[in-house]
Amino acid sequence: LCFAQKDVFQLKDIEKIAPKEKGITSMSVKEILQSLVDDGMVDTDRIGTSNYFWAFPSKALHARKRKLEELESQFAESSQKKEALQKSIEKSKIGREDTAERAALIEELAALRQKKEKLKAEIDKYRECDPDVVEEMRQTNKIAKEAANRWTDNIFSIKSWAKRKFGFEESRIDKSFGIPEDLDYID
Repeated sequence: LCFAQKDVFQLKDIEKIAPKEKGITSMSVKEILQSLVDDGMVDTDRIGTSNYFWAFPSKALHARKRKLEELESQFAESSQKKEALQKSIEKSKIGREDTAERAALIEELAALRQKKEKLKAEIDKYRECDPDVVEEMRQTNKIAKEAANRWTDNIFSIKSWAKRKFGFEESRIDKSFGIPEDLDYID
């Protein structure tokens, strides 16, 4: 309707014209018009208290031209990428022709890789004898020993406090809290 008459309409005008010219029921005109506005096929603007609707053929033509230009640009860019990749493939193939020498080298490479994996596995078996690993274990043990002695000291301090504050016997405290009788500092 807007394309055909190349004019600007108000909703009430469209509701009168659409049933006569296009066979659309007047009840569904507003819904169809809103759908066209949402799809960008019809433009709308509020001027004062009225809403105006229009759709000019030139806008659709320009939109299609822009889309065509965008797609042509993407196509040209993709074509350039394809050519560059094909050149890269051809360049990569140079020196990689299947020859007896190349096959022998590939076989030797596979054997060397397999040998490397075996040697790596053997090194991992002897890892615990590595001086760096042993030194790391010593440091870890030292830190653990200091932590254990610190907690032992904390337990003795709490036991001493409980004996003074509540008058509990040491054996009763040990039994109540599951503290071993032979608890002592680690040397």
